Amino acid sequence: MQLAHPHLLWLLTLLIPIIVWYVMRQRGAHPSIAVSSTDPFASMPRSWKQYLRHFLFVLRLGAIAALIVVLARPQQKDKWSTSSTEGTDIVLALDISGSMYARDFNPNRFEAAKAVASQFIQGRESDNIGLVIFAGESLTGMPMTVDRTQLLSYLEGVQIGMLEDGTAIGDGIATSLNRLKEGKAKSKSIILLTDGSNNTGIVAPLSAAEVAKEMDVKIYTIGIGTNGMAPYPVQNAFGRIEYQPQKVEIDEATLRSIADNTGGKYFRAVDNNALVDIFSEIDALEKTQMDIKVFSHTDDNYMMWAWLAFGLFALEMLLRYLFLRPIP
Repeated sequence: MQLAHPHLLWLLTLLIPIIVWYVMRQRGAHPSIAVSSTDPFASMPRSWKQYLRHFLFVLRLGAIAALIVVLARPQQKDKWSTSSTEGTDIVLALDISGSMYARDFNPNRFEAAKAVASQFIQGRESDNIGLVIFAGESLTGMPMTVDRTQLLSYLEGVQIGMLEDGTAIGDGIATSLNRLKEGKAKSKSIILLTDGSNNTGIVAPLSAAEVAKEMDVKIYTIGIGTNGMAPYPVQNAFGRIEYQPQKVEIDEATLRSIADNTGGKYFRAVDNNALVDIFSEIDALEKTQMDIKVFSHTDDNYMMWAWLAFGLFALEMLLRYLFLRPIP
């Protein structure tokens, strides 16, 4: 049991001056009667009621003490529980090239990736997570942070077209490594999601992977796109976007080499469910265990003291006005 306001127990010290006042008051409180002589009463025994009247004061003190405990709000905690949490540095590198509009995912690859990434971020409460977006170039969307609200808000606002079109996988990895190099966590990793092959940028993907290996950073690569054909956005002669079936081409060999060289793993996501399963697997793989002690539940537990205060006060009133009534 614990108290929500333990400092209020200092009020119990007020009982001391109350007791002193009662003792001093009783010294001069003697019944008297006007008679010529009290000698006939000198040998009379004292009644048990004379001693019991002090018990009324004890009951009053008990009621006051119980009320003070109620004000301090006793609380009962169900139990202590020990659980494990993770503390790693992770950068999400998200491809925002125009091909991510392809509708072989629901509603499209880009929105599906954002939704699953958001769920992943919400589940990593003890991690430093950063966000890098890349297309024809790369950009740090959010530096390493533990602020989930800010990170999720930025991810929600990311849109295709924020960067020049193209797929610069190597640049995306290089920018992610720059975010991780100052991190203090023992475990560092990059989750790179793309639907194509490297066709632009300054840094070659395998060269970036070699740097990641030297920095002891794992890279988990995800190739997103169904097998075969998929409806891709194409601009027609009137400038309008139409969707036409095109062959899905993902440089799986390069993505697999990046993952293998850095101790990570390559995944292929062919639909929404597969993408969810991939992030769940990465979530299970990328953990640094730390034991923490937490409470499972807390309830106020003051009713017993409230009833005790009421019972003591009621008993005092019952004795005072039924059995120990003073004679006027």
